[in-house]
Amino acid sequence: MTSEKDPMITKFMMTTLGCKVNQFETEAIGLALIRAGWERTGKGKEAHVCIINTCTVTGKASMQSRQAIRNIIRNCPDARIIVTGCYAQTEASEISKIQGVHRIISHKEKHLIPDMILHDVHDSTSKGLTLSPDCDESCQETEFKSIDVTVFGNRTRPFLKIQDGCNAFCTYCIVPHTRGRSRSMDKDQIITRLHDLGRAGYKEVVLTGIHIGHWGSDLIPRQSFVDLLKHIDDEHPVPRIRLSSIEPREITEDMVSLFAASDMFCHHFHIPLQSGDNGILERMHRPYDRDLFRDRVTTIVSHIPDAAIGVDTLVGFPGETDQAFNNTYELIESLPIMYLHVFPFSPRIKTPAASFPDHVAPDIMKLRTERLRALGALKKETFLKTCCGKTLEVLIENKRDSKSGMLKGLTSNYATVFVDGPDTLFNSLQRVLIDRAYSNHVTGTLIKP
Repeated sequence: MTSEKDPMITKFMMTTLGCKVNQFETEAIGLALIRAGWERTGKGKEAHVCIINTCTVTGKASMQSRQAIRNIIRNCPDARIIVTGCYAQTEASEISKIQGVHRIISHKEKHLIPDMILHDVHDSTSKGLTLSPDCDESCQETEFKSIDVTVFGNRTRPFLKIQDGCNAFCTYCIVPHTRGRSRSMDKDQIITRLHDLGRAGYKEVVLTGIHIGHWGSDLIPRQSFVDLLKHIDDEHPVPRIRLSSIEPREITEDMVSLFAASDMFCHHFHIPLQSGDNGILERMHRPYDRDLFRDRVTTIVSHIPDAAIGVDTLVGFPGETDQAFNNTYELIESLPIMYLHVFPFSPRIKTPAASFPDHVAPDIMKLRTERLRALGALKKETFLKTCCGKTLEVLIENKRDSKSGMLKGLTSNYATVFVDGPDTLFNSLQRVLIDRAYSNHVTGTLIKP
């Protein structure tokens, strides 16, 4: 594992695939190692340990996870290879066939990864492949676990995972098997971590989870997500709070009114739609119909006219006819959506939809995906044009845009802004007069205090 000239492992490299929860967990593992005296590197040949946090939400994500593992083994031949994440949870036997993997770690033990790595440094007998005992099985974790770190180095907008797992069992989704049932971080711990981030100088925190609107349902006594948000608003630990994603039924009038009245919650809602056809929604086991989705979007924009609404869609679900797809397209076209995340259907093992009949032909699925992505691009460009002439508060990132050299930042309603200014404005909230819109960003002029 180490050479005679370098008896102690000191450098590590990390690769993350998938969702914001994975990104949070990767950063937490990395920070724990840094606090133990290690150094993070982006150069594979320097790394003594490489950690790959995998994803399996789609067939493409699984393929990319396998490719990432093989690439890192090839580029880091002397490193100890640690694989974790959702693909490692349910497909450990496949990963174990890849020559060069040293540890495969389940979600149940993910929070122990820093200690495991530090232990391996001193364990000269740890040479072969080690698997967590519950790999290749559905995750049965019932306790919320997190690595005890909150500050994330150079990230301008750190994530805070407050919930994990999902109870929904949509017919296409592998996540309840890879992540287990819904479980929540304690409210007081959430507030403490938010205050820690505020004192560290962060101006925005993104609350994330697998099914964030289900936060509190497992706690005793049961608590509601909206009550948590109200408590955060009362505490005001950081200037801005953004939600990563929230289900349609969990967007209540009470929540929207809170966002409209508070100066802390970002005017940005990312909502999974998946399909705009009621028959497909029923086959997906989604707990709403197109009318409820329309109502939620209408409620948001009636209270918060400048709100950015992002939408997830799943194209080509078994049984999706031309009419069913058109119902999805027309619903999205009719609503004030800012952007779309479009995913072609991919059958996942252990899910009912994998054995459903009437699969959509790949060429048809591709055409439908392209149509929706084109609509999403048009929606985004249209939304960004509405920002022109407005003065918006922008959180400036801590590095310049690599192509233009300009300062780069994000508004409350999720518009990317390029603006000229000095480096002293990094990680600060600035008022910017927006003057021009492009396909993916806007530009503007700083308003001096």
